[in-house]
Amino acid sequence: MTEFADTVSIVTGGASGIGLATALALAERGSTVAVFDIAVDGLDERLHGFVADVADRGSVDAAVAAVAERFGRIDIVINNAGVSAVGTVAENDDAEWARILDINVTGMARVSAAVLPWLRKSPSAAIVNVCSIAALNGLPRRALYSASKGAVLSLTFAMATDHVREGIRVNCISPGTVSSPFVERMLQNFDDPAAERAALDSRQATGRMVTPEEVAGGILYLASPLSGSTTGTALEVDGGIHHLRIRPIGEG
Repeated sequence: MTEFADTVSIVTGGASGIGLATALALAERGSTVAVFDIAVDGLDERLHGFVADVADRGSVDAAVAAVAERFGRIDIVINNAGVSAVGTVAENDDAEWARILDINVTGMARVSAAVLPWLRKSPSAAIVNVCSIAALNGLPRRALYSASKGAVLSLTFAMATDHVREGIRVNCISPGTVSSPFVERMLQNFDDPAAERAALDSRQATGRMVTPEEVAGGILYLASPLSGSTTGTALEVDGGIHHLRIRPIGEG
């Protein structure tokens, strides 16, 4: 399929995990893909790397300007860059709250604001924000992370409302726990990473963590020019966490 032919996409945090899987999938379907990350060495030759820090407005503005100058347009933005946080409200200090919210929430706003002038010119403009099941589910010791993703969910609906009449579709995707470098880094904050990894697998009704490629598939649906009536939507790719209540194995 080549429904993304003649489009230019930006994927933030696109050098690994969900972002990389999404960037490669977009490229395979015909898009010219710009990867924003704090390090872009060693990217697949189909991708175009631009150093950008979503916590720095000047860095974001410069990277967006560089993409526009090089390719002449911007059509699709995948706001994927984000960081994790483990702890209750008592276990993260003010500085950590400020850092996580700055990256996970304000970072999306920075990137979106910078690309809006270009998206307004596109016949297939779309923004996809990467949210999380944490936005609507109480997860243990994820107070700060959950707060940031709850904000992403609300931000998505507000942006979709603000820009729908400009022809810009805004949606978000809410993955379950994804087997990725992001999660592997988070696991190192636990006393027993192996036990925590097993718990994360079992949290999904499917019995395993979600793969980056599965999330990328959902993102491509939301971003696709073929999905012109999909806006203001939160798509769950979560192994059944939101709605399935299965019995433990052995209980029938």
